[in-house]
Amino acid sequence: MSTYADAGMLKNRLSSLTLTQFIVEDTNGDQQLALLMNAVQHACKVCANAIRKAGPCDLYGLAGEVNSTGDDVKKLDLIANTVWVDSLKQSGVCCLLVSEEEEDPIIITDVNKRGPFCVAFDPLDGSSNIDCNVSVGSIFSVYRRLSPSTENATVKDILRPGTECIAAGYSMFGAATELVITYGQGVYRFALDRAIGEFLFVEQVRFPQDGGKKIYSCNEGNLNSWDQPIKDYVHSCKNTGYAARYVGSMVSDVHRTLLYGGIFIYPADKKNAKGKLRVLYEGFPMAMITEQAGGVASTGMFLGKIGRIQDVVPEHIHDRCPIIMGGERDVKALLAMYESKA
Repeated sequence: MSTYADAGMLKNRLSSLTLTQFIVEDTNGDQQLALLMNAVQHACKVCANAIRKAGPCDLYGLAGEVNSTGDDVKKLDLIANTVWVDSLKQSGVCCLLVSEEEEDPIIITDVNKRGPFCVAFDPLDGSSNIDCNVSVGSIFSVYRRLSPSTENATVKDILRPGTECIAAGYSMFGAATELVITYGQGVYRFALDRAIGEFLFVEQVRFPQDGGKKIYSCNEGNLNSWDQPIKDYVHSCKNTGYAARYVGSMVSDVHRTLLYGGIFIYPADKKNAKGKLRVLYEGFPMAMITEQAGGVASTGMFLGKIGRIQDVVPEHIHDRCPIIMGGERDVKALLAMYESKA
């Protein structure tokens, strides 16, 4: 039995498209973008290794700090942030970095060690779950700078709507390490084969045409603080055979929604008028991926209108927006409840 399994594994390793090959082919000769994406995959591999060894290496627990958005910082948050910042800086193709863990943007001033890209990232999304071994991940979005390359980049180069994002993705660290990416022409899923240290192609991701499984994902502990249409939608899910699934790690919940169908909801509430998820490194990349996979990504009722997440213009680097994303069947059903209340 093991002989057949080993032979099948070897055949898969030899025949599968690696992420490195995909990057070279899919960046259409853009050497700088290829360097950036290789830096991203390197950061994901290093983070995966640190997370896998967290228990034996005493990396669980709090670091005794608070990050830019007021969250308690875990030891692994600091490690992941260092890994991402160093990897992107050393790529030599970035001019500005925005991290959830950094209060201010990181501006690369050395002309010989910078390039055209601005990258926003959450180095370890869902880290509040890390100590109980729940899946976590990293999320990123990429912009091409607008300011002259001879000058230092400014926040204006990245405070732009998600429609101007040129690439996005996330890595999920769970039973397997996966990396999901888009350049705006489809969504591609890769899984890390630790034995050879390569991400191997799994599939092109598309939402199920029929809407997929009937799953809704939200933190119902906040239900009483939500808009009435969202309350009504959640109640309708309960009465029409939908299953509730909520991990509390955006990467995990969105990943499941992409693969199985359904809807992920993290709306504004009475305490957080803009919601809690950050636009640049949570909302935009996940919205871009959702739309490229054939889904819908909406803010719901936000700033007086119903709109796309991708059309939001962030006011500062840690700005927030409400999130409603998933298959067309379910998101449109929720938005129809807003329209019926109008």
